[in-house]
Amino acid sequence: MGFNVPILIDRLLAQQLKDLSLIGLDFSIESPVLRWARSICGSSRSTKPPKQVFQLYDLSKSWNQYEDIAAQHPDKVKEMRQLFVDEARKYQVFPLDASVAARVVSPKPNLTAGLTELVYMRPMTGVPQGDAPFLLDTSYTVTADITVPDGGAEGMIATSGGRFAGWGFYLLKGKPVWCWNMLDVEWIRWEGPEALAPGQHIIEFDFKYDGLGLGTLAFNNFSGIGKGGTGTLKVDGKVVDTKRMEKTIPVILQWDESFDIGQDTITGVNDADYLPPFPLTAKFNKLTIKIDRPQLSQEEIKKLEEGMKKAALGIQ
Repeated sequence: MGFNVPILIDRLLAQQLKDLSLIGLDFSIESPVLRWARSICGSSRSTKPPKQVFQLYDLSKSWNQYEDIAAQHPDKVKEMRQLFVDEARKYQVFPLDASVAARVVSPKPNLTAGLTELVYMRPMTGVPQGDAPFLLDTSYTVTADITVPDGGAEGMIATSGGRFAGWGFYLLKGKPVWCWNMLDVEWIRWEGPEALAPGQHIIEFDFKYDGLGLGTLAFNNFSGIGKGGTGTLKVDGKVVDTKRMEKTIPVILQWDESFDIGQDTITGVNDADYLPPFPLTAKFNKLTIKIDRPQLSQEEIKKLEEGMKKAALGIQ
């Protein structure tokens, strides 16, 4: 999916451990606490790792960490462990948190955070996913105002993601198309029956999401994400295609792709339809994106809280 908590934790730990090698011997220390931190199964409430059995390696002789010499150097293990603890406290790493859900839902700096309507008045490319409109686990409406010239038009209106996950809103041989690339395994397409005539047109894709949304992640619960919904494609107010998605992408699109308007950079969402950059040959007037994110009711919150308590106690 692109979202990899073990990699994020490894980077954090690497930053804290980078100064632990001592002159003369290149030591590496590894322990179940690190593997525990990399686990994605722990509760977000966990604050203490299990009992540790630390390992110690001399990388100048055992570069592949084959020979554990912790038993021969207990003082060195104790010293390096204390160094890690001191650095972790210094940079506020504790408590170690093995959760995924709570980390995903926690607020992060984002140009579109909290916005429910975004209006783009001109083409633009290369917007990072972190600042792109987030259309996962929610209802949304994307409306394009374009003017088709004499002779017709084609090209990308707007897209986010690429070959391995994402969506595209484009004209293909003059016909409006909305396409979801489901992890390069399935492509779900809505398409108008005929090419747009010359002149101004309003093309709209509306999606009604069935799930509870990202809010369930705050309770370490994934039940609200990746659910299905119904998409409807309209041209000048008239429905031209309706289709149901039984499932949706749950967490994130490709981090190395971008949000583009007016053309498609890097990779396309559907190689069978077009190849980038696929510039829009119609006149771009305006793109409006409205997001209607699900809100948990008090009853749903109570149920999720009860479920989290049961999980903490090991109750099925």
